[in-house]
Amino acid sequence: MIHYPKIAQLKTIDRFRERCQELGISIPIQASQDSAQSTDPMADPWSMGKLRVGNRWCIHPMEGWDANPDGTASELALRRWQRFGQSGAKLIWGGEAAAVRADGRANPRQTMATKEHVSSLTLLRQTLVDAHIVAGMSADDLVVGLQLTHSGRFSRPNSKNWEPRIAYRHPLLDRKFGLVPDNQSMVWTDMQLEELIGDYVQAAKSAFEAGFNFVDVKACHGYLLHEFLSARSRPGIYGGDLEGRTRLIRTIISNIQRETPELHIGVRLSLFDRPPYEVGPEVGQPMNFDDLLPYTFGFGNDPNNPLEIDLSEPIAFLKSLQDIGVSAINLTCGSPYYNPHIQRPAIFPPSDGYLPPEDPLVGVARQINAAAECKRAVPGLPMIGSGYTYLQDFLPQVASEVVRQGMIDAVGLGRMVLSYPTLPQDSLNQNAFQRKQVCRTFSDCTTAPRKGLVSGCYPLDEHYKKMPEAGFLKSL
Repeated sequence: MIHYPKIAQLKTIDRFRERCQELGISIPIQASQDSAQSTDPMADPWSMGKLRVGNRWCIHPMEGWDANPDGTASELALRRWQRFGQSGAKLIWGGEAAAVRADGRANPRQTMATKEHVSSLTLLRQTLVDAHIVAGMSADDLVVGLQLTHSGRFSRPNSKNWEPRIAYRHPLLDRKFGLVPDNQSMVWTDMQLEELIGDYVQAAKSAFEAGFNFVDVKACHGYLLHEFLSARSRPGIYGGDLEGRTRLIRTIISNIQRETPELHIGVRLSLFDRPPYEVGPEVGQPMNFDDLLPYTFGFGNDPNNPLEIDLSEPIAFLKSLQDIGVSAINLTCGSPYYNPHIQRPAIFPPSDGYLPPEDPLVGVARQINAAAECKRAVPGLPMIGSGYTYLQDFLPQVASEVVRQGMIDAVGLGRMVLSYPTLPQDSLNQNAFQRKQVCRTFSDCTTAPRKGLVSGCYPLDEHYKKMPEAGFLKSL
């Protein structure tokens, strides 16, 4: 078993820098933890299309697994959105992953974004905006979106059992998740995809009616539109070359633009992927892919060595999204279902994971620098970065420096705001840093839904600490 020093043990910026040097990685960090608010680039406004965003903090969309069974907002979901509003972040990137149709839910309690759910979506958004105003902030430069998704291979709309709808047969993922080899009924036909495009358009109309500024057409984390980006073996117009593999998402976007021209569009994109990893109590190892070289089942990988990044296709895709009028890109990577250490660097793995095969700081640096490479290649397209939570106490200083250096336009937070929702506001206002609320990446917010429970911060959020489920998770 490999032991890595916990980042909380590093204590000082100098020790943080030393650890990065020991690992041979580059993570920019602000020289002093006591920089004046007037010099903090995180406080600078910026533009997302015609929308004015008041600062450089963003809240990522997260699946709470806690909507009512009919897909409407529950009290837990409303509490989460209220806390997002109080955070101080001026860009709420989706708040929630909302399914565009019932069979696309990742769990039976996922939020829905159909025309029947407009009033619920309106309530979610208004709860967030009201909390922002009550906390003493103006809503004039607050931008709120809704993430639209179909879970594809990872659909579980009715129970804990998979009900996958896939883009193509992936030899490793099919084996990992026990898909019957000869069953083609789960593979989308081109005709079925035409219907799905209409579902995305209707969901966008519902979001616009509910008052959202933009929608995120989700293409990340192994879900359906992400999987299409690697569908080289799929015949027909939605597979093959990059033009074909990106046609579905580009068509969805252009149809939304035609039907709802006042609605801005973003894309959360898994910039690069990895082969799936084996689950177990040992240090994680990728499933054997030797007989699949050159590896044609990933996006943003080197086909001759899929453990290495090749951003040539992702950058070409980003340029095409800019050309069709996408307002901003939220960059992430990998999938929590089959290589979580890539997407969510953490010392403590989720229950269906494995021990980290690298110091999590390596994973943080990988995301920061890959995003910076994209920003250099497509400088006119606003980009939001991911993967910062593991930085913990050093997060505000790294965020300020990557924005200061122009490596990214804004910094997004996910699981961090489940435990410490006001981190952006505290950082901007130079309030005392609430170290006891800082996410230590225990991964309970992932383990809980894997066990059929609602997602939340059971170790640090007092509300979740008191739930009976907290004891069950602790025993795991």
